[in-house]
Amino acid sequence: MAISLSVVLLLGVVLVVFIRGGSIKGGPAVVAVLFGFFLASTGMAPSINRFMNSIADTINQISF
Repeated sequence: MAISLSVVLLLGVVLVVFIRGGSIKGGPAVVAVLFGFFLASTGMAPSINRFMNSIADTINQISF
């Protein structure tokens, strides 16, 4: 849960930076948000979630 919330927050901040920086306009940003929202309700969502969790676990295992 904490990882999911962190990723959502991070992606939200990146989206706001892109909109304010002029890299992406409001219309395409809304389409991107809606795409993510509707993608989350498809059968593909568990696979995406497992993939993101495996990436987070891999990053977590890196020691410096």
